[in-house]
Order: sequence, then structure tokens, then C-alpha cells
Amino acid sequence: MPSSLHRTMRTLHRLPAIVALAAALATAAHAAQPPAPGTVPARPAGPARGHVCLIEPFQRVELRSVVEARILAMHVDRGSEVRKGQVLVDLDSAHERAALEGARYRSVMEGEIKGADGRVEAAKEKLARRELMVKERFLAPQDRDDTRSELQVAEANRTQALDNRRLAQIEQTRLAELVEQRRLRSPINGVVTERLQQVGEIAQAGETARAVLRLAQIHPLRVEVVLPVSLYGKVARGAKVMVEAEAPVSGRYEATVQVVDKVVDSASGTFGVRLELPNPSGNIPAGIKCRVGFD
Repeated sequence: MPSSLHRTMRTLHRLPAIVALAAALATAAHAAQPPAPGTVPARPAGPARGHVCLIEPFQRVELRSVVEARILAMHVDRGSEVRKGQVLVDLDSAHERAALEGARYRSVMEGEIKGADGRVEAAKEKLARRELMVKERFLAPQDRDDTRSELQVAEANRTQALDNRRLAQIEQTRLAELVEQRRLRSPINGVVTERLQQVGEIAQAGETARAVLRLAQIHPLRVEVVLPVSLYGKVARGAKVMVEAEAPVSGRYEATVQVVDKVVDSASGTFGVRLELPNPSGNIPAGIKCRVGFD
């Protein structure tokens, strides 16, 4: 009886080792089987290649008004593609347009100048007659001198009329600039990322005022990457490198090194590099992560 009990106890002590051995044999047998058709064998996980980078818009612009005026019309919305010089927002400019029309009319008026020309011609003819009469002793020289003074006044009036027309032309240019200030144009080729004000609201002036629109230039794109100081001097401006975009965009694109920082961050032992990535079709969205390799 004691011997049977001893054998049972030894068997119980060996049971965990037996179970572990059976599991190992089963795993080995499963690994030895060929993969099923259409499946890709799993690869051991490893570190991703290249340095982490970020694809950003080449520049971001907050469009503000230089004058305080009511928003009359907005011609774009979020996601709209815009071209440089395109009118995006119209502000109320009725008063300035009316003043512009007045200045434009005064700049082409001919009545004042023609009247001055007529007075000049009349004064010249009168002076010629007085000169003849003085020579024939029919008129005193004082009368001739008075006529000469009249001619000088007429010529001065004609000069003043020409000056007034020139001033009207200058005023027309000034008022045209004021009217243009009430048309907000796009300074870049890009897209509208945010519409911050609506028709009927007052567009404020100044840097601290709320922007009307936010724009982003997406061609070309800007790629920012931080490299270890060990690569300093090995990355040259103008070099071509491959940028691999991460999800949701996949693909490899050629970029050009545009900026290599001249100052190294001593705390982290890194320096920054900026790449320029062409994006003429707009297929690469800004704001996604990427990887770039410097061989």
C-alpha cells in the first residue's frame, strides 16, 4: 500500500512537466506545417526604417481685413481651392465707390481747361492789338501793360485747371486703392481650411482681430524631420531623398532638402531639416506622418 501511494505522488509531481512538453511538441508540429494557400507567413516585428517626419502645408495664412467693414459676400467655403489673386471676400464699399466715380469724372473733365485756353487766346490777341496801338501812339503803354498782366493771369488759371485735373487723377487712384482694400484676395495658391466669419458680420482690422478665412498652400508640401547630430554635415541642401508616407496614404515620393539648421539642439543632440515635396495634383494630404531615410 505505501509503495502504491509513493508511485501516485511521483506521477502527480511529473504532471506539469509532461503538460509543458506536450505543448512544446504541438507548437513545433504546427510551425513545421506549410502555410495555407493565399496566406503570407508572419514576419518577426522589427523597427521601422528611416527617421520619423511630418508632412505639413508649405505655409498657412490667416486672411484678415485691413479696414473695418461689413462682409457683403463670401465666394469660397471650407475645402475650396483658390488661386493667387482670386477675390475671396467682398466688404461693403458703397461710399468709397461713389467717391471713386466722382474722382474718375473730374479726372477727365475738359470744361475748365477749355475755358482757360479760351481766355489765354483772347488775352494774347488783345495784347497783340494793344502792342500795335502803342506803336502807332493811339494807346498809352500803361494799357498795354495791363493787358499783359491779364494774359499772365489767364495762363495761371489754365495751369491751375491742369493741376486740378491731375489732382483728380491722383484722388481717383487713392479711392481705387480704398475700394480694393474691401476686396480680400488670396495671397497663395491653396485651399480654404477654415471659414471663421459669415456674411453680414463686421470684419475687424488689425493683427489681433479675428481672421475671416484660413488658407493653406499644399503645393509644394513641407516635410519636417529631426535628425541625430551624428548625421550633421552628411545632409546637404539640394539633396534628393525618398519620403514614405504612412497611413492613410501609402507610397514613396521624392523630396528635396531645402533647409538644414545651422544650430544643433544640445539638450537632445538633434538638428532640424526641412524638405520640399511636390504635390501638383494634391493627392498627398498635409498633416500625416512619414519616414525618410538619409543614406
